[in-house]
Amino acid sequence: MAGSGERAVRTRARLAALLADASTAALRAAGGRVAGVYLRDGDAPDFLRLAVLAGLPGPLSRPWWRVHVDRPFPVCDAYRLGLPVVLPNATEAVRRYPQFAAGLPFPFASVHMPVPGGEPLGVLAVLRPSAGDDRDEPLDRELPARLAEGLGTELLALAGGDRGAIVWDGEPHGVRPPAARPPKAAVGRFTWDPGTHAVRADDRLHTLLGLAAGDFAGTDTALAEALVPAEAYRVLAALRDTAAGKPPGAPLSLRAADGATRLLDLWPAADGGALPSPADGGAVARVGGVVFDPGRAALADGAADQLPQGVFCLDRLGTVVYANAAAARFAGRAREALLGRTLWEALPWLTGPPYDDHLRGALLSPEPVHFHVRRPGGADGGYDGFAVSVHPGDDLLTCTLVPASRMEAPGGPRPTGPAVAAGPSTAAAYRPIALTDAVTAQQVSAVVMQELLPAFGGRRLAIYLLQERHLHLAWESGFPPGFLEPFDGVALDARIPAVETLTTGRPLFFESMRQLAETYPGLPVDAEEGARAFLPLIASGRLVGSCVLGFDEPRGFSAEERTALTALAGLIAHAMERARRYDSEAALARGLQQALLPSRLSAHPRVETAGRYLPGTKGLDVGGDWYDVVESGDGLALVIGDVQGHGVQAAATMGQLRSAVRAFALGDRPPDEVLSGTNHLLIGLDPGQFASCCCLRLDPATGLTRIARAGHPPPLLLAPGGRARPLDIPGGVVLGVDPGARYPVTELILEPDAILALYTDGLVERAGADIDDGIAELRRALDRAGAAAGRRDGLTLSGVADRLTAAARHADARPDDVALLLARRLRHG
Repeated sequence: MAGSGERAVRTRARLAALLADASTAALRAAGGRVAGVYLRDGDAPDFLRLAVLAGLPGPLSRPWWRVHVDRPFPVCDAYRLGLPVVLPNATEAVRRYPQFAAGLPFPFASVHMPVPGGEPLGVLAVLRPSAGDDRDEPLDRELPARLAEGLGTELLALAGGDRGAIVWDGEPHGVRPPAARPPKAAVGRFTWDPGTHAVRADDRLHTLLGLAAGDFAGTDTALAEALVPAEAYRVLAALRDTAAGKPPGAPLSLRAADGATRLLDLWPAADGGALPSPADGGAVARVGGVVFDPGRAALADGAADQLPQGVFCLDRLGTVVYANAAAARFAGRAREALLGRTLWEALPWLTGPPYDDHLRGALLSPEPVHFHVRRPGGADGGYDGFAVSVHPGDDLLTCTLVPASRMEAPGGPRPTGPAVAAGPSTAAAYRPIALTDAVTAQQVSAVVMQELLPAFGGRRLAIYLLQERHLHLAWESGFPPGFLEPFDGVALDARIPAVETLTTGRPLFFESMRQLAETYPGLPVDAEEGARAFLPLIASGRLVGSCVLGFDEPRGFSAEERTALTALAGLIAHAMERARRYDSEAALARGLQQALLPSRLSAHPRVETAGRYLPGTKGLDVGGDWYDVVESGDGLALVIGDVQGHGVQAAATMGQLRSAVRAFALGDRPPDEVLSGTNHLLIGLDPGQFASCCCLRLDPATGLTRIARAGHPPPLLLAPGGRARPLDIPGGVVLGVDPGARYPVTELILEPDAILALYTDGLVERAGADIDDGIAELRRALDRAGAAAGRRDGLTLSGVADRLTAAARHADARPDDVALLLARRLRHG
């Protein structure tokens, strides 16, 4: 009889097979490139874990292996709400899920279907290429919905009806999608004579182009029209440039008449074979070329081994299934060491940011990607530079490596440095971690300007926020002084790009200032040269404002960059919304705190008092520190306290304690009875909180002071002409813990001009430091402030309070709130 461990292994294998079948079926049903199933995490039910993934190598999906159900991701909404989430294009993804779209900055569509089982058991997700970013594409929900429903039934059957057993632990199981078509040879070679225009081709080229030998006339024009009828001029121009010693920097990607992709690579060659370097840069005798289909696997028929550039193919799990001789040579490894290994094992210098982003793009979108890379370990321990092109196919990625010696052609300059990508490094370059820490509009704008915009080569930024149907300038940097003032407060009916991008919800890209001026005649421009991008700031369907990005030079915006910048705008919008909420809630919190503190302190002609309160800067919760001065008989009661914790509950408890202390003090009760009565009240209220407190009663006529404290830091006393010292006052436990607690009273005489300082721990506690060190620092500050007051240089007790709280007021972060209460007995009433 098999043991429980064996049964668990078999059950997991059956589960993986079931999920794999559903994923591959979903790929076919939705015309997708990538599909997967999320199940609940076995260790943390509030998380979803990617169980099976088809069509994308595991390392490229690592950021999404495990997500919290409350994350703003479509898969999480589908699971939590039990409703399908359909994103027909990247624009819709950016608007609704900017964080999700930021990791996939290229055109894509997606379907996220909950797997039913009473409550959702998981989510079936499919991603597919999107032909356009600006239109909805018909996405069939019915087939994925039926697949998800069938999967739910089979999962419950496998688990014997136990929903709790349908979980996944560990990494996702990778699935290789079924081949879209049987592999066959798909490469052909030819040579071209610039003088006679004659083309000599091998039989493979005829087969690849679907032509009989007699159908091919053998001229450059016939070759160009057979390759790409609609753009034959591109082939003819590339042939002429190569004959002049300027070959393309990377293989040309052409779209054949049947819609299939063809790759064309050319090189100057005297005999159509090896790649020479023309001595004088002039014309060469012949041009060699190769045409191949990136969607077919069997390049291993020997023809590609004669190519001067490296060619290797990856399946959709990232395994190297083919490498020609040049690719192995450029990699510095034997071909056998590449085949059958994942890209991360075989060519690690082609992995990691930003290269993983490029590979994701090629696997999820139909367009090729191009970038530069330098492989370590070149001559003299340096780097070997390559231009890399990745061409997507139905079943394979075909990758080419062109050495640096060919990168001086018009295809692009030589890269510099250890690893340089062509253009922004997509999601990895602008992944907006810093935005999560920005809590004000100024902080958000500063992060965009200093950390995100430079990744795209931008130098100018303007952010407008929408208020009462007008756009108001919230931040600007890099524009000429005063240039943006006329646009501050513009109404939503103005025909300017900053308004139209918001009202239409569509980003506007202008590759030159001339293009901007022609589109908006009469619109003032801030420069003669450059490019501009106007992006809508929309958060969860709410209009937030507009973002203007400025570039010093004219430039194009690729589809990848447009999607990336649009995703960035969505993230800025959410950060601005959060900042706006923070500002309003912070103002509300400050108002509540001020309302709970005394508007004025009770006065006596022979006693001067001063109080200060500083809220904490971490979060928006109201603190629980307070102070008060109460008339008590013919004297004054001074009290300071600190309720444990923050938030509304702490504030409510603080308000109740302050009222209780005032009631007891107004009855001229001694300090120990004030604390005992407040302690019983707090225990009776049972708020689940406790508080520290220090209470004293001062007789202004005699200076007699009686002090009691409950778990509170000791007061400081600065005698006239002396040094400040902490008072040795035995105390009781904090309020709210022990109903039988006693609070001993200590008596002292407060001399005229002496200063008594009561404070909360927020003024003396520092991270990683002992509280006694903080008290000693406060004591020295009181010495210095008291000396200044003693010199009669105009420093009042209020000025002393300002000096004692100056360091806390100017600190970058206060983890706790601060309260300070000072009292000085005057010589004359």
